[in-house]
Amino acid sequence: MNRLFGSSAPKAPKPTLSSAISNLDTRISSIDVKLASINAEMQGYQAKLSKMREGPGKAALKQKALKVLQRRKQYEAQREQLQAQVWNMEQAQTMQDNLKNTMVTIDALKSTNKALRKEYGKVDIDKIERLQDEMADLLDVGNEIQESLARSYDVPEDVDEAELDAELEALGQEVELERELAGAGAEGALPSFMQDEVPEFIDEPPAAAGKVKEAAG
Repeated sequence: MNRLFGSSAPKAPKPTLSSAISNLDTRISSIDVKLASINAEMQGYQAKLSKMREGPGKAALKQKALKVLQRRKQYEAQREQLQAQVWNMEQAQTMQDNLKNTMVTIDALKSTNKALRKEYGKVDIDKIERLQDEMADLLDVGNEIQESLARSYDVPEDVDEAELDAELEALGQEVELERELAGAGAEGALPSFMQDEVPEFIDEPPAAAGKVKEAAG
């Protein structure tokens, strides 16, 4: 069939805002090139006219310069129109992009909402509450154990001031006794840790040994 009737031509892509803006930018660039050429031509006329005297030759050159100026104004008007079209199309493209982004955001929110509902459906609230109750019971048991252990090490609270005074007085007597024994030790007496009991490796008490030494001397 293609040999008889030929194949259909490929369809041109549908125009888009981006392609339209690109085409307008190309036209504006072309006009800018023409305006630059016209400005250079006007500068040439200006340089020549500044050196010429008034007369028919200068008047004819002015007419040429006026035509060039008119052509420049036409190009400038076209350029302004194209720039206005580009501006409007860019605004429309911005709105289109924002709308697309909004739709993407809405789709993402829908998917997230659906996923959350699916996951929350797996959660058993009653089971969570039972676990919390069990944890609270275990914490109470742990606190009771700690309190029981603490009571086993409690110091009796029935201690009065009279018992405190007696204890302090006994401690004071012990301090005085230690001081007396320390003074006696300085004069040659036995140390406090040897007064009550003599070690087995000593043959006789230190006092007797001292007397023997005095007799020998």
